[in-house]
Amino acid sequence: MKRFEYSRADAPKQAATSASSKDASFIAGGTNLLDLMKLEIETPIKLVDITRLELEQVETTADGGLRIGTLVTNSDLAAHPEVIANYPVLSRAILAGATGQLRNRATTGGNFLQRTRCYYFYQTDSACNKREPGTGCPAINGENRTLAVLGTSDSCIAQHPSDMAVAMRLLDATIKTVKADGSTRAIDV
Repeated sequence: MKRFEYSRADAPKQAATSASSKDASFIAGGTNLLDLMKLEIETPIKLVDITRLELEQVETTADGGLRIGTLVTNSDLAAHPEVIANYPVLSRAILAGATGQLRNRATTGGNFLQRTRCYYFYQTDSACNKREPGTGCPAINGENRTLAVLGTSDSCIAQHPSDMAVAMRLLDATIKTVKADGSTRAIDV
């Protein structure tokens, strides 16, 4: 693992400002990021710990939807009464996506930020457009039986690893992000 700078954020705007450099990453549960750092696939020069932020709530919105904080653990979200009652596809997707130990630590935000599980991505001696854009994708014409059938491109055929993201897409979810200047942006899943 390469050396990195570590800081803790106390507010969303501070987190966005601290992580605004190109080689910075957020960390909360770290279930995917730390493995990638150990393999030197991800080499952030700065980690911004967001675990102190007040983003662990699941709240019903005025229009009948849900607002889910980025730090809600996958276990808590899957077991939330509102999710079970009104969004069972989300609960089932989360429960299908990982072991209980991972769900207890993994966060909603981190689930969306996961990197691909394609074996070429993890083989650092292999070309991979996800890891190093422009180097190629050996899976396109090679071993690709476990990779995507739909949603592929000329540059990569790896699927997104998040079962939660698929359920959120089905539910027409929107992700709200905070920029370094404090402004927010909504992104459809």
